[in-house]
Amino acid sequence: MNIKSFLKLVEIQTKVASVIPYFLGTFYALYRYDNFNINNAIIMFLSMIIFDMTTTAINNYMDYAKAIKKEGYGYETHNAIVSHKLNPKIVKLTIVIMLVVAALLGLLLVKNTNIIVLLIGVVSFFIGITYSFGPIPISRTPFGEILSGLAMGFGITFLSIYIHVFDAGILNISFTDLRNINININIIELINIVLVSLSPIMGIANIMLANNICDMEEDIENKRYTLPIYIGKERALNLFKWLYYIGFISIILAVIMGALPVISIVTLLVLKLVEGNIKKFKKLQTKKDTFILAVKNFVITNLIYDLTILGGIILQFISNS
Repeated sequence: MNIKSFLKLVEIQTKVASVIPYFLGTFYALYRYDNFNINNAIIMFLSMIIFDMTTTAINNYMDYAKAIKKEGYGYETHNAIVSHKLNPKIVKLTIVIMLVVAALLGLLLVKNTNIIVLLIGVVSFFIGITYSFGPIPISRTPFGEILSGLAMGFGITFLSIYIHVFDAGILNISFTDLRNINININIIELINIVLVSLSPIMGIANIMLANNICDMEEDIENKRYTLPIYIGKERALNLFKWLYYIGFISIILAVIMGALPVISIVTLLVLKLVEGNIKKFKKLQTKKDTFILAVKNFVITNLIYDLTILGGIILQFISNS
């Protein structure tokens, strides 16, 4: 396996779906709490990106191993194991190595912080692995959209905030003895973080939803009973539209509550572009032609969203100088 085939196996271009929530959380920690821990930030980034590559490699391996339909757009060209003629044994070894490295980095992060990072990390690892692996992979059920959205959109954003402010009283668990557990939650701050996370949650869920809408016929043949198959294409397309609107509404509410800088309202300027892409996707749903629209909507919306929070940090700095 060379570098080119490895990058294809892990679909390196899709890592933007984890990098954007990571920077959202990092910028929010700086804006809201004026705190930044560079060691934790580096460890978190490496663990996150390596684990994201691992889950993608697992997904490609399982698609290769379980495919029933082995012709048509996608299988011969999209799956790196087929298109690059990779040795499945080498692929499995690569997956194991990446998983171990990501887990070790995660444990180092737990050592630097507390048990909350361990708990959320374990849940995120579990969702990431079982998304494509196991007797009933999440990707073959109606829960793929919501769980991937929560794991990446909320899990990454929350951890990217929490690793900088784990001792600030937002969420803590302590053990007085084996029978007593104390949980302390700052409800307002937690609500703010949930609101801030909703845009990437909805955007990532919609990437998965668009993927499943495009694959409905092939999924039926491959016995993947995803959400669009359960609710039908028309309802799935309506859900696709409304998830974006929920993301934009959450930004407005977060600004009103003072969690985000006023400048974050600028994110709404991309609404027209997003609506145009929604209309294009509603007319035609294929991996080749229109699936990319969901990715574009996620990137353009949340990249600008991240930059507005960075803008808020800069304005804070100027006003305090």
